[in-house]
Amino acid sequence: MRIRTALLAVLLVAVGVRSVPALDLESASPAVAVDPVRVVRPAAADPATPAPLPAQGDGSVAPPPDELVAQALQRAPSLAALKARVQEAREMVRPAGALPDPMIELMVQDIGFPRWTVGEEDMSMIGPQITQGIPFPGKRGARRRVARAEVTVKANELELLRREVTRDVRSLYARLYALDQERQALTSGQELLEMLAGTVRERYSAGLAEQEAAVKGQLMVSRLAERLDDLAAERAGLVAAMNRLLDRPGDAVLGRVSGLPEPIVPSVPWEAVVLQNSAGIAMRGSAVQAAEQKLKLARLELRPDLLAGAGVGFRGDKDPVVTLRLGVDLPLWSAQNQIPMIRAAEQNLEASRQELRDAEALARAEAARLEADWRRAGSQVPRYAQAIVPQAGLALDAARSSYVAGRGDFSTVIEDFNLWLEARTGLARREAERYTTWAELQTVIGTNGPEDDGRSGR
Repeated sequence: MRIRTALLAVLLVAVGVRSVPALDLESASPAVAVDPVRVVRPAAADPATPAPLPAQGDGSVAPPPDELVAQALQRAPSLAALKARVQEAREMVRPAGALPDPMIELMVQDIGFPRWTVGEEDMSMIGPQITQGIPFPGKRGARRRVARAEVTVKANELELLRREVTRDVRSLYARLYALDQERQALTSGQELLEMLAGTVRERYSAGLAEQEAAVKGQLMVSRLAERLDDLAAERAGLVAAMNRLLDRPGDAVLGRVSGLPEPIVPSVPWEAVVLQNSAGIAMRGSAVQAAEQKLKLARLELRPDLLAGAGVGFRGDKDPVVTLRLGVDLPLWSAQNQIPMIRAAEQNLEASRQELRDAEALARAEAARLEADWRRAGSQVPRYAQAIVPQAGLALDAARSSYVAGRGDFSTVIEDFNLWLEARTGLARREAERYTTWAELQTVIGTNGPEDDGRSGR
């Protein structure tokens, strides 16, 4: 029995060394100098070089995010709807300043009614008349300016939505990356854990281990399978959200996300560049301009419109009678009509100005938040890559070797295994958070990232 146990231990050590190689302590040192922005995870920082991830969906690899962004900008129904709204607003500019349609009437004037006297009486006649309303000078131009301002508002709304769709695609891509990296770590760890659980069972059968260790080994295998199922469901939800933006069937397959593009950002502080390029501020600013034009138009509406008309009356054999008319509106009910509209336009302008102030305050707050998030990512990503992940791998390697040699406790192996797994998934989450922070920054400053230049991820 002792000989069989010793041979089994040697075999497990040999297999384990191939599965999880020991790491160089110097490469795991947290004091290694590293660029906090552009960090490439070293190969030696991984406690276990994982086997290739099993095929996901159709086994393909997801396209780079710039391709998905381009597809979303072309296909997203929300963008298509707002583009139609912008075109609708453009089409309304010309009618806004057009003259009202003229009105044609048929006039009958019969002095001897009910007896027909046209052609007999000088004042009896029949003929057409045409009437044309003429807005007070300046009103037509003011209405066109209001309509053009509305076009600008809609165009800025479209730009904001375009940026938000781009952000959503990139954020979903980053979350899928984190899930796929966790799945890869779980798959690799599951093989290691099943091997250790087999060792525990052998020891328990030989009376060399407690039942608790065997139960814990099986429990960890079951928990890993549980987490893999949860990841599959969570990933399906994220892919469905991506497919909505791409206007694809909800169950369309999106391949494995193996890397993220390296984010590049402007130098801090970001407040000035955010205030200058924010689409939200631009939209609110155009709304203020539109409100100003509406107020000018409302005040012009106090001016009376004109009415011009002409007609001809036929009197049988007698000479026809030509009539010309010129009229003007009487603003007798301005207190119920135009004055309340002016007050409403003034309140609309005040509300628009306050909304602009709020958009500026929001942009300043977003700039401060994103700076803090970016600084955190700049320190956390290298900390995970250069210290936490390799150190967790070293701890797991040492605990496993001690247990296989009969000197350690299986609970320590399980604890170190969990730490290693958390470190692997934590690094992926930190990388995803950094990329998401960059994607949110692009939403407020509107510049393109490195993937727009055709550069791919790691």
